[in-house]
Amino acid sequence: MAFVILVFFSLIFLQTFSTVNAQTGGNITTGASLTAAENSPSWLSPSGEFAFGFQPLENDRELFLLSIWYDKIPEKTIVWWAHGDSPTAPTPTAPRGSKLGLTANSGMVLTNPQGDELWRSPIIGTVAYAFMNDSGNFVLFNSNSMTVWESFGNPTDTILPTQTLERGWLLSSRRSETNFSIGRFRLQLKTDGNLVLTTINLPTDYANEPYYETKTNGDTNTSSSGQQVVFNQSGYLYLQLVNDQRLPLTRRVETSASNFYYRATMNFDGVFIQYQHPKNSSGNEGWTAFWSLPDNICSASFVSASSGTCGYNSICRLNGEKRPFCECPRGYSLIDPNDRYGSCKPNFTQTCEEDGLGRSPEDLYDYEELTDTDWPTSDYELLTPFTEEGCRRSCLHDCMCAVVIFRAGDMCWKKKLPLSNGRVDSNINGKALIKIRKGKVPPNPFDRFPDLENEKKRKSRENLILVGSVLLGGSVLFNFILVGAVCLCFFCVYHKKNKPIPGNDSVAETNLRCFSFKELQEATNGFKEELGKGAFGVVYKGTINHIGSTILIAVKKLNTLIHDVEKEFKAEVQVIGQTHHKNLIICCRRSVDMERDESEALLTDWAYDCYCEGVLDTLVEFDKEALNDMKKVTRFVMVAIWCIQEDPSLRPTMRKVTQMLEGVVEVLVPPCPCPFNAIN
Repeated sequence: MAFVILVFFSLIFLQTFSTVNAQTGGNITTGASLTAAENSPSWLSPSGEFAFGFQPLENDRELFLLSIWYDKIPEKTIVWWAHGDSPTAPTPTAPRGSKLGLTANSGMVLTNPQGDELWRSPIIGTVAYAFMNDSGNFVLFNSNSMTVWESFGNPTDTILPTQTLERGWLLSSRRSETNFSIGRFRLQLKTDGNLVLTTINLPTDYANEPYYETKTNGDTNTSSSGQQVVFNQSGYLYLQLVNDQRLPLTRRVETSASNFYYRATMNFDGVFIQYQHPKNSSGNEGWTAFWSLPDNICSASFVSASSGTCGYNSICRLNGEKRPFCECPRGYSLIDPNDRYGSCKPNFTQTCEEDGLGRSPEDLYDYEELTDTDWPTSDYELLTPFTEEGCRRSCLHDCMCAVVIFRAGDMCWKKKLPLSNGRVDSNINGKALIKIRKGKVPPNPFDRFPDLENEKKRKSRENLILVGSVLLGGSVLFNFILVGAVCLCFFCVYHKKNKPIPGNDSVAETNLRCFSFKELQEATNGFKEELGKGAFGVVYKGTINHIGSTILIAVKKLNTLIHDVEKEFKAEVQVIGQTHHKNLIICCRRSVDMERDESEALLTDWAYDCYCEGVLDTLVEFDKEALNDMKKVTRFVMVAIWCIQEDPSLRPTMRKVTQMLEGVVEVLVPPCPCPFNAIN
């Protein structure tokens, strides 16, 4: 019995010793496995400088990335990760509890907690063991110690010292700093030997014309074509030619390789950068960029069939580190608020149809002026010789024109949407005139989301203030019209008996309160006080009693009972009557509240200011449901602002209101609801 116990504990000790060796000595035998979890064990290189295992994603700590990283520096910089073979193939992120196993017949196999396969290493032959090298290369070997798979042969966005890129191989950028899906930029040594930087038309694999190339494709002499990209042990990166000559890609490194880590990365913004990092850092020293390609990506990357470094309708400018910074011009906002390098969309609609109110282009549009800015691939007409005033006037009266570039004193370049390859460059020597809608153009309302923890520290206000608040907080005249338009749907007497309207089944189905002609006649005192006239009838002021309170109403009396008119009117009532959104029908505060701060005393002014400043989250405060759908909140508020315009001709019909609320009709950027007050 004692012998059995001794053998049992001996086996446990040997297994533990073997496991520790596998984690710290670089050698991993088949049957070994890793589990996705916080601070889970990883397979280390002999020196411990590199680790192979699972890293949690920054934006979701429940998802993990199978990767290789520098393990002795605080940043834990990732240099390789398991990835698909095409832009459409998603990066296999692993949920917590997923498992990576090393098998003889399949190599590395990654499965989720349910046992479904997420990724595997493509191998030829069988695997005997794996090894994590101090170079950062993770290799699978067969029983003859021949390589059957290696991470250096399947690179992602980074190349390390001692690594090479053969013809046809490439580095693909990430989608963003924290999104490891395949991005828009690529470094590739093409099969003809030309080393290029290109943009990719995602989600396809189509590469645009290069924005940088070494021109080593051997057109004139095949011996001068590129053979392989070499990153040597000293941190020197060059292109090895067929004739054994070297084409330097970086300047020679002056620091010692024994004291620094090196890497070269195809960044998500299109810049290929070589970095260095001290191995023994006593301070806050991190990765330092000492070489980049191209020198100015904003100017280098414009090609005719691409949006450029930034998205469409965006502008690229360099920051102090020669990295691109993308921004939308005034009057435009990001399509995806989470993608700062993505495309922008105009906050207004420009059409070639008549305005309908008799306003001229000069009344509708103005210009935002930017110096040394251009979108060089979006021209559709050149006017020369031309004055600046003539250039401005020509674009104003051209419904296709979005921007004009006036340069060289007499050249007028007209451009149409989408604007591509936008950039700022002192060599442009001209000005861009961006046509925008007149009035206060608000910034992108999705650029800012509230910090809920900080919001809780603010004083408690009433619950939700949204469209209903703004709608019911307008002028007194508008309140009459609005209540009448919904045909007493929201404020009505439920306890009175009603006389049904013959043939009005569709309205009855909405479970709305119906009124007889006599009741409406009494409510309006014989249709005495006229509020206004519409296309099909006159609107009168009236009152009804509701739970002991007198409520002002507006009643629309049709001129003639034409079938189509009646049908249209009933349809409007039915649509509005079926709307039960709490934010639309409940007003949580008065239109004027002198107990609030001065900036919030007038509900309509406060709501419009919040909209223009992009802080609509202050209207909904702690309502998580609303905060999770700020696009809908913004649409509702925009509709409300249109409805409370002081100029009656600008207010939409109730049919259009319902269409805008439902998202059927696009909501244009509303002007200030009280332009005269704003001027004062």
